[in-house]
Amino acid sequence: MDTMKRGEDSEEVEIDLGDSSETDEFDNGEEPQMLWRAPPAPEEEENIHTSALVEISDTKPLINVRDPRGINDCLKVTFEDVIAEPPPVRSGDRVWIWSHALFEVSRVWIYRIVTVLLAVPVSIISGVLFAIFSCFHIWMVGPCVQCLSIGTRWLQNLWNIVLDVIVRPVFLSAGRCCGGFSIHLAKE
Repeated sequence: MDTMKRGEDSEEVEIDLGDSSETDEFDNGEEPQMLWRAPPAPEEEENIHTSALVEISDTKPLINVRDPRGINDCLKVTFEDVIAEPPPVRSGDRVWIWSHALFEVSRVWIYRIVTVLLAVPVSIISGVLFAIFSCFHIWMVGPCVQCLSIGTRWLQNLWNIVLDVIVRPVFLSAGRCCGGFSIHLAKE
């Protein structure tokens, strides 16, 4: 049995890392329930983000909600989403536990390393591109649209006159002519 302590004031939590792939332990047909990570006690849940280890850690979130619009919901991938073993083909419990742990650790640390290497340059490039696009839109597109609007004001006025003089009277007349018809449905 391996034991693990969570903080100085908490109780000792025991985790059994024994290989339970032997079939004689579970003859009743039930699957063994693997808990390789013990849930925190209720009093620890309140202080889980304020413990001394978290205070010194660089992983304490400064901003809690970093994806408020759920843009990257597709990236919420867990071990069970990637690797799954059907009941007839199973590896040992220790292999499964270590695979799970190594998957999570490598996923988190590779992401952190790549983020350290790429986040600042990509942020700078994105900021420069958005600044260029904003400047282009404000100083080029906006004035060109206004120039076209001013230059084609006569065309807008001509179109309004055509609609008022020709199109509107035709459709009003057609509506009044057709408005006199009435249809009555009767069953015989």
